[in-house]
Amino acid sequence: MKAFASSLSASPSSEKAGVGVVLELIKVRLTSLVLLTTLVGFYLGSRGVPDYGLMFHALLATGLVASGAAALNQLIEREHDAKMPRTSGRPLPSGRVQPETVLIFGVVCAISGLMYLAWAVNGLTCLLGAVTLVTYLFVYTPLKRVTSLNTLIGAVPGALPPVMGWTASHGQASLEGWSLFAILFMWQIPHFLAIAWLYKDEYAQAGYAMLPVLDETGKRTCFHVCLSAVGLLGTSLCPFFLSLTGNVYLAGILVLNFAFLALSVRFCRQLTRTHARQLFFASIIFLPMLLTLTVLDKTQ
Repeated sequence: MKAFASSLSASPSSEKAGVGVVLELIKVRLTSLVLLTTLVGFYLGSRGVPDYGLMFHALLATGLVASGAAALNQLIEREHDAKMPRTSGRPLPSGRVQPETVLIFGVVCAISGLMYLAWAVNGLTCLLGAVTLVTYLFVYTPLKRVTSLNTLIGAVPGALPPVMGWTASHGQASLEGWSLFAILFMWQIPHFLAIAWLYKDEYAQAGYAMLPVLDETGKRTCFHVCLSAVGLLGTSLCPFFLSLTGNVYLAGILVLNFAFLALSVRFCRQLTRTHARQLFFASIIFLPMLLTLTVLDKTQ
């Protein structure tokens, strides 16, 4: 670890390279999404003016847990990542950092994040963080090479961060908080299946049991994409019916969902890489817009 730290500070160029390695290890875009959904969950769960000090603690601790999980995930999958062009340039497969360093970094981040949640936030949020960490690393990650159901299983830890934000500010996991879980769960399925369809050859080469790899005709993939898109429409209405949001949210979410459903149907009618890529980018646009609507039109 000392050698790793000293190599980062050897020169300005190596310092920049070291920062880049850390950002790749923590999967900065994925961790940013975790923090965004946690932040929205915290805000929606706040009674009155949010406690910004508590918000800071919750986000910092959650960020540590997410960073540790991302690093340890790459440690576990380093041999498989080396077989895929899209992941072979990551720090471990490319040899820019040693497995021992990543192990120490990941464990320290994850454990310190959980301890921080228990100390500065509350026990329930810490418990949810622990469940997220364990299911992501020790259930979802190994099952990616065993069963095509891994996407459904992996959607569970991916959907827990907004609930963690909710419990951090609200103090308990109420129905409104779990409605955010349902939205994130349904959103992830078409999002990840679109990615898996785009890179199914690479996933097959690396030995991953993704649904598009095992589904030669594409019918099962289409069924799950369309079913989850319909499910996303239903779960997206929950904040309105639970009086968490108002009419502006309702109007906006209906437009977003029907557009997303249309793209999902088009992808299923023509299973091309172009339509898969369009569905993927639509999912990237969909979630931030939904989260923005929930924040702007919060009623409680």
